[in-house]
Amino acid sequence: MRQDREPEDLIEVWTLLEDDMKQVRNNSGATRLGFALLLKFFEVEARFPESAQEVPTAAVEYVAQQVKVPAEARADYDWQSKAIQRRRGEIRAAYGFRANTEEDQDRLAAWPATELCPVELSRDRLAAAVVARCRNDHIEPSAPGQVRRLVGRAVTDFEARFCRSRLERISHATRSRLEDLVVGSGGETGEGAAGAGSVAGGGRSHFAELKTDPGAPGLESLLAEVNKLQRVRWLELPADLFADVSEKLVDAWRARASKEYPAHLERMTPARRLTLLATLCHVRQTEITDSLVDLSSSSY
Repeated sequence: MRQDREPEDLIEVWTLLEDDMKQVRNNSGATRLGFALLLKFFEVEARFPESAQEVPTAAVEYVAQQVKVPAEARADYDWQSKAIQRRRGEIRAAYGFRANTEEDQDRLAAWPATELCPVELSRDRLAAAVVARCRNDHIEPSAPGQVRRLVGRAVTDFEARFCRSRLERISHATRSRLEDLVVGSGGETGEGAAGAGSVAGGGRSHFAELKTDPGAPGLESLLAEVNKLQRVRWLELPADLFADVSEKLVDAWRARASKEYPAHLERMTPARRLTLLATLCHVRQTEITDSLVDLSSSSY
């Protein structure tokens, strides 16, 4: 929750209305203040604060004035007591919500994995979508940290399925050729080791070459790009390899692949490694073709 509320926001969000006052009236002292803070916090966030510090100080002072309890009494409110659990139940009921269950957690993890992850890459936006879904279903969302872990689980599940489904479309011959791109990469770790990017005989791995941009216009650059294009076409990647996923997702995996080094790829599962390599080659085929057109034009 934002800590830097403007005065008008403070009044709009934290003012206790008549129905609110009816609910807190039967309490006194720290309990009255704590209950009022829980009530208004839930109205805004559709969840309860993880600790007293999550409630803005200005809000505590404003609510304390309304319930006629010193703001310092917040420190005396036991945020972990059995009584507060009952209060939370009362507040959920007042707003028509119910507590989150393990079944809800499983369902909420499965939903973004199947519906959102194919088109949304931002974990922050995925988390916001999960919270919005909870509110729509009148389920109390988990604490922010738990929501982030749930999103992480959803992303992991989606990526595992994504890689498996790509692998199923790639022939065994193409898999072998993709693996050959990083064979013999030796010290190519990207960590400053001597000879990084080199292979036996003093050249670079095909994987490293595919990632390079075209050189200055000229015959040498033109031939180098032709060689790259031939190598990518030789892989015989299926035309429909990424036909069922968004271009944004493909671009994201291509960007990941371009940052990897063979030593890192070798530690991955075959499905993930081959998906990264296939994505890079799939996109590079178009990029290399475009660069050939530019190089050819500049030679005249």
